[in-house]
Amino acid sequence: MNSLFHLSGRSPHFNNKSTPMFGYFLLKNSRCITTLILVCAVLFSYSANALADQQANPTIPSNGVDQLSSGDGGYLTFYLENDLFSGTDGNYTNGARLSYITPAKPALHIPFIHKNLRLFSGAKNSAGWMQKIWGLDRSDEIEYNYGFALTQLMFTPETFETSSAPAGERPYAGWLGLSFSLHARNQHTLNSVEISFGTVGPHAYAQESQDWIHDIINEEKFNGWDSQIPNEFTLNINFNQKRRWDLLEAASLPFGLEIDGFHETGYALGNYLTDIHVGAMIRVGWNLPVEFSDPRLTETAHTQRLYSNGSDNTQDWSVYFLCGGRGASVFRDITLDGPMFRDFETGVKKERFVGEVYAGFGVRYNDWECGYVHTLRSKEFKSQNDSQWFGAVAIRKQL
Repeated sequence: MNSLFHLSGRSPHFNNKSTPMFGYFLLKNSRCITTLILVCAVLFSYSANALADQQANPTIPSNGVDQLSSGDGGYLTFYLENDLFSGTDGNYTNGARLSYITPAKPALHIPFIHKNLRLFSGAKNSAGWMQKIWGLDRSDEIEYNYGFALTQLMFTPETFETSSAPAGERPYAGWLGLSFSLHARNQHTLNSVEISFGTVGPHAYAQESQDWIHDIINEEKFNGWDSQIPNEFTLNINFNQKRRWDLLEAASLPFGLEIDGFHETGYALGNYLTDIHVGAMIRVGWNLPVEFSDPRLTETAHTQRLYSNGSDNTQDWSVYFLCGGRGASVFRDITLDGPMFRDFETGVKKERFVGEVYAGFGVRYNDWECGYVHTLRSKEFKSQNDSQWFGAVAIRKQL
């Protein structure tokens, strides 16, 4: 929980490897949670107001060749993952992300970097090999959104007193990145491609972020950041496809409940992360929102309309529950393998296969939505003591 929004604070009686009851843990750390709420509220309100002003008088070119989504809007979303929610401290300890995704745009009028990402979208005029892997069936139905995101991730050992990570524990590492993404969708499929530029090491400012929060809450600082993975520029390209389960939407459930779901496949290529992953998710609830992103901070996480089915939210509110799972074959992870172009021993060996299951809920009122998910992730390196629990929160505003 030593993070951009590192909340937990250390206590002389806190046991790294224990998992206290959630309510007791929150009570003991009320100052930290108050700090989190204030910081998030200020950042989110400022960004939402700025983007709302920018879109007060939107203009959409009328000469585009691709269909636009009626009633579609841009979305600003703040994501926070932290092991605070499970009462543990260490390993993957925090992730924070602020993302913005545009309303539907004609592909001919999207900015330069996003227009070039279209080559990998699986839509018409994209690369032939991408169309064979993830081709979109009806090119005349395709809609496009493009996104921006700023992300910071943080990883620490479980032992905070020593000047470096103890043998067999996760090394100190931070990553800070700026991402640009393109999302192409039709009524049944959503293809996302994202390019991210970032850095690990001191230039990720993980230590400064953590120390700033710890100064505010007057808590002990972690002593081993001088041993963190050194600076290295990272370049990654991430692909993900979600395919809708149409049969679920025809199901008849009691009490007016609705159900939907999808499976996803994807891969990442780069010196930060190289992997192949698969997953699936189901939502059950009332007035399921047509725009959605579960709170997990995945590579291409953005709130948006999943599919171009022309539907809108017919009610002012939504309440739903969700559950799912994901598995990945990991070929490279810079936070465990160390930098690619510099000599640095992390002292650990990554697990080749990593899986996770998660469950949570979401609520929406008009243009605001908040979701929470609790995740159990299997061991990510061989000397890790146990699987890890952590929570994730997402707050989004349609603009």
